[in-house]
Amino acid sequence: MTTSIKNKIKSIRELKNYTQEYMADQLGVTQAGYSKIEKGKTVLSFVKLVEIARILEVSVEDILSFDSQRYFNNFNKVKGNNNGSIQINPDNSTALKELYEDKIMLLEKLLSKTEEELNRYKKKFGQL
Repeated sequence: MTTSIKNKIKSIRELKNYTQEYMADQLGVTQAGYSKIEKGKTVLSFVKLVEIARILEVSVEDILSFDSQRYFNNFNKVKGNNNGSIQINPDNSTALKELYEDKIMLLEKLLSKTEEELNRYKKKFGQL
């Protein structure tokens, strides 16, 4: 059974730890509008697909050919040793590093936005 484009977009977005709100903001639409894309309630133009691919930092071909089952089967080749530690397949260490770097970048942005909002509240209401 083939996975639909909407499910592939959602899977890649979740792997990158991007929220629907983040995607919507980057696309210049509401979160509800973006949600309709992932639910298949909006016709997805090629132009919009290109924009989504750019935000996800993948190619349109990557989205179209994405197979989550194959990704996880390949990514989660775990080997144990005698001391109980776990090693992830070294072929995927670069991908894992990129995912964590993306997550760190998003968390830093979130922290910065939170600090900005806190400063606005402090100016408006004084010290909390």
